[in-house]
Amino acid sequence: MTIAQHTADVADAPAGNSRNDAVSFSCKQQFDNLSAAELVEHAIRNGEGALTDTGALACDTGEFTGRSPKDRYIVKDETTADEVWWGEVNIPFDADKFDGLYQKMLANLADKTVYTRSAYVCALPEYRLNVQVINTKAYHNLFCYNMFLRPTAEELANFTPDFTVICDPDFRADPAVDGTRSANFAILNLTRHMILIGGTGYTGEMKKGIFSVLNFKLPVERHTLSMHSSANEGESGDVAVFFGLSGTGKTTLSADPHRSLIGDDEHGWGRDGVFNFEGGCYAKVIDLSAEKEPEIYKAIRFGAILENTRYRENTREVDYANREVTENTRVSYPIHFIDKAKVPSAGGVPKNIFFLTADAFGVLPPIAKLTTGQAMYHFISGYTAKVAGTEVGVTEPKATFSACFGAAFMPLHPTRYAEMLGEKMNEHETAVWLINTGWTGGAYGTGERMKLRYTRAMITAALNGELADVDYINHPVFGVAIPQHCPNVPAEILNPGDTWQDKDDYDATAQKLAGLFRDNFGKYEAFANDEIRAGGPVNPAE
Repeated sequence: MTIAQHTADVADAPAGNSRNDAVSFSCKQQFDNLSAAELVEHAIRNGEGALTDTGALACDTGEFTGRSPKDRYIVKDETTADEVWWGEVNIPFDADKFDGLYQKMLANLADKTVYTRSAYVCALPEYRLNVQVINTKAYHNLFCYNMFLRPTAEELANFTPDFTVICDPDFRADPAVDGTRSANFAILNLTRHMILIGGTGYTGEMKKGIFSVLNFKLPVERHTLSMHSSANEGESGDVAVFFGLSGTGKTTLSADPHRSLIGDDEHGWGRDGVFNFEGGCYAKVIDLSAEKEPEIYKAIRFGAILENTRYRENTREVDYANREVTENTRVSYPIHFIDKAKVPSAGGVPKNIFFLTADAFGVLPPIAKLTTGQAMYHFISGYTAKVAGTEVGVTEPKATFSACFGAAFMPLHPTRYAEMLGEKMNEHETAVWLINTGWTGGAYGTGERMKLRYTRAMITAALNGELADVDYINHPVFGVAIPQHCPNVPAEILNPGDTWQDKDDYDATAQKLAGLFRDNFGKYEAFANDEIRAGGPVNPAE
């Protein structure tokens, strides 16, 4: 088969441009907007991967099998200086150093084969952001084909980029000269409308780089809430949004056979409702099975990319339990690989929002309804807990907090996103539920994990309005409203304190967890309004 190609030999783009015209560069060979099949062919020819028994392309990302948060920067300039919440998450980078690094990266492309792609993000046209991607790996370009939205032929003919991503995993920075911490880097420039990624082959840096851009641009420029969440829609058009950190069940619980998937990870909540930022899914596959995740399992076919997995011996059958490379094994595929995916990936105003937490302390109720203030507080907290044994030295549950359930990608102060959530809750009378998919009857090691069928039943009851007229009591420490009846769920598990044999031990553990919440919230309290501050746990000292 003849592969469409052409060779580029044009001048470098001038430095200092604030308008994002298509980036010009010199290279040995350039391929523009290849099809998925062509990119798979290139990847195999280049030695970047091999086909599995299902036809998926299996690739390794190299030294980095996940993001490197300490090497992610935002250029500090007139656009960002007073807007970005600077610190350990949003690390400032010098604009002149960025320009120098950009020129070095362009020069480094001169003797390389380059794959470019014109794509866009945001499923609703009024929010659309055109993205130009420049890759030195064919499978990276296929990842962008899968994960970003795909223009029509007519749209490609009139395509003008709004943002450019340059990703060259073989380019290594010189920290002493270039201003980086390490040889690898991911740098966002919101004035020049560019992202530079070098020294890492982890594809998620491209996806989360654009997500970070939208988490700045949409709230600041469009007063639109950006969300690190999944979303689905019922047959009647009711939309549900799911927030949750890793291990809380976000992917599992949003993949409902009776509801259409809007998206699995990144969404905006605009004037008329929810819309997906992406055109694909990037799911974890560690311990994947057809029984546990049938939709994802079926999506791993030709056009999908598996990252850092291994085969069963003497086969091309993937061993999803294999942790030889990393726990963070992944698959990327276009969203239409999911049978129940909604196209276009947008829906109305959310009727219900679910905050998922795997509380290994066994304190939080399996389901509770939140006031607006409590919702904003728990949104800022972004709580879950790791169990003992998951990390060296962890012998008891360890609380994990990630603001807005995605702190690593949020350029603004968390209270700005939380206040927007509160405004939208009040405007649209959206219900927010706290769901504990973690432990009951005691902490990890004593109690047991909440049964998935009960969690599904609770979410279904909330979605169907079956919890509207039941009695509620307030949790004595966290103040959230606990329903006293839920269809298909034993009443005795609804009040967590009643599931513990030692009630004094429960009370002490609840106070301990509340203290961890308060300690974490101290980082944000000075910026929080009174309603947010009042949404936290009751302080016994007051």
